[in-house]
Amino acid sequence: MTDVQTERDVVDVLMTDHREVEAIFVELESRQGTPEHRRQLAAVVIAELVRHSVAEEAHVYPAARKALPDGDQLAEHEIAEHSDAERTMKELESLAPSEPRFDELLTHLTATIRHHVQDEESDLFPRLRAACAREELVELAAKVEAAKKSAPTRPHPAAPDHPPANRLLAPGAGLVDRMRDALSGRPTSMRELREKN
Repeated sequence: MTDVQTERDVVDVLMTDHREVEAIFVELESRQGTPEHRRQLAAVVIAELVRHSVAEEAHVYPAARKALPDGDQLAEHEIAEHSDAERTMKELESLAPSEPRFDELLTHLTATIRHHVQDEESDLFPRLRAACAREELVELAAKVEAAKKSAPTRPHPAAPDHPPANRLLAPGAGLVDRMRDALSGRPTSMRELREKN
């Protein structure tokens, strides 16, 4: 049996995601590399953000609703930010890096996500850690990690973003997305991108 005090909690998992996405944003903002490499980086960041958002909507925001006095309002605010980012990602995924709109959308997405990360890390995450038992936070980490494995890798702006519908439909959309990714050779993680190049 592992010691719950040494296991990563949900905040650790989500902050790791935030750092990984930020590193990809920095690389995209440098405008270095071939257009194909930038397109692949955009595909990876979109996949990472979609998986992260789906996991938060399925598990983290319901926990916030339950644990925090203003949890409903906070969760709805975070979901609205996810929706804005998802609409941007949907448009971005269809553009070539050589198109001027690509960098415009990337700039908008980056600003939206950085604001969202700042909100979560300065407000939601500390409050969750204060309001929830360590065991619950570690259990949430496991649920988030599991959700990310079956989550979609492409934006689906019209998909439900509240339980239970999102929990029921996300794995099916995720399966279809992963099949499309495999058939098209679209990378969905930095590991896959490094292996391709």
